[in-house]
Amino acid sequence: MAKDLLGREFEPFTPPPLQRRSQAPVIAVVNQKGGVGKTTSTINIAGVLSQLGRKVLAVDFDPQGALTAGLGVDGNAEEKTIYDLLFDPRLDVKDAIIHTRFEGLDLLPANIDLSAAEIQLVTEMGRERILQGVLSPVLGDYDAILIDCQPSLGLLTVNALTASSGVIIPVSTEYFALRGVALLMDSIKRVKNRINPSLEVFGVLPTMYTTNTNHAQESLNRLYEAFGDKLFHTAISRSIKLPDATVAGAPITFYAPEHKVAKEYRDATYEILAKKFIA
Repeated sequence: MAKDLLGREFEPFTPPPLQRRSQAPVIAVVNQKGGVGKTTSTINIAGVLSQLGRKVLAVDFDPQGALTAGLGVDGNAEEKTIYDLLFDPRLDVKDAIIHTRFEGLDLLPANIDLSAAEIQLVTEMGRERILQGVLSPVLGDYDAILIDCQPSLGLLTVNALTASSGVIIPVSTEYFALRGVALLMDSIKRVKNRINPSLEVFGVLPTMYTTNTNHAQESLNRLYEAFGDKLFHTAISRSIKLPDATVAGAPITFYAPEHKVAKEYRDATYEILAKKFIA
């Protein structure tokens, strides 16, 4: 048995063999607070999954385009992005998907054009389900689809929650990062009750953990009080290697595979697989 940072005992997770499903689970990586490691977690979980032989589609649903840049792609140079797919039903989603330089890891890019989508969606019929319709044709092509959401609870995030079967919530182990989580949980509950009854919180991932500080440990304790077994056993440490990997346009498990944080993201991804959220 292993013990996590809270002293909880658990069996060490190992990735199960791949068993393909007819449709990929769609997972929204969401937190309305910025700077909590949401995009970094999406990139690195997707990277680990691809290294384990899973075929993954990472969807950039943030106008900042950080996921796109973090996978080494210039979103401004792309003719078709997720924004175009939302508002032109004649487009084929497969024409906008980019095969990254990492085998098994594809990208649906975004750029600043997506910032106009919140206003445009207001007048659209069935506006909460547009992303769901965009992704529907490729559900059978992947083992997992991860959506990196913008740091807000607007219509883009509601679209992501409506299209998803599950949610992963990265939360930095800092006091101010915890304050808005209750509002996020309320939004998830409302989407579940009104639009998407299959939506579940798959887990809360502690990020930016600083070893041997009382503040980080107290934040971790508070997360456990709020979420219980939904809290990942793995916490992601704060490290300069993560922005270095982002600048290099690569998941850290490719950029610095032996680094402590690379191991932590592998462990977190193994935990997702062991709980059968992804085959």
